[in-house]
Amino acid sequence: MDITPSSGMVTQKHTHDYDSLLKGLLEGIHFKFPTFKHDHPPVVNVNEVADERLTVGQRIADGVAATMGSWKFIIAQSFALTSWIILNVIAIVNHWDPYPFILLNLMLSFEAAYAAPFIMMSQNRQATKDRLMAESDYHCNVKGEVEVRNIMDHLDHQDTVILQILQRMEAQHHEVVGHLARLDPEMARRFGMDIQQVSKEVIEEETGDSNIAGNS
Repeated sequence: MDITPSSGMVTQKHTHDYDSLLKGLLEGIHFKFPTFKHDHPPVVNVNEVADERLTVGQRIADGVAATMGSWKFIIAQSFALTSWIILNVIAIVNHWDPYPFILLNLMLSFEAAYAAPFIMMSQNRQATKDRLMAESDYHCNVKGEVEVRNIMDHLDHQDTVILQILQRMEAQHHEVVGHLARLDPEMARRFGMDIQQVSKEVIEEETGDSNIAGNS
């Protein structure tokens, strides 16, 4: 009569023992990690928002300011002023604006009087766009801070869980050593010495890596 336990029975027993050990190791540990809802508004393109809010007058003001603030306008105006002065100085038949060029000064005054409001309107629009950009940066910073805080909370909870598992493993280790001491004191002593030797080697390796990193 064969009384040797079958492999299926042994496997079931080991599985049951492992499940019991795992249940005892993880029992009472809070594994529910903190959750975070991404309910913040999406990131917006400030340039698109500012362009959508442009009126016809603002578009004209931007166009005038961009034209008068370019090298093409400066070169063209310099050429026109130089030609005006030369033609009025060396003209043989007619001096339509003789020295001191009063008509030219009047035209330049008109140009400055009309150019200033266009440039100021363009600057006001740019100031509005800068406020939108500052507001967008503020929201991005707030969202980044919330995300980082959530990550730190998650890491803190992981540290707590790992510490609890290590404490349970240490307690079970002492329990196993106690059982071995009652059954076989010599084996328990060797087992304890092996654990201490492994711990010492791990500490030495970590110290050596730290010294190498510090020297480098």
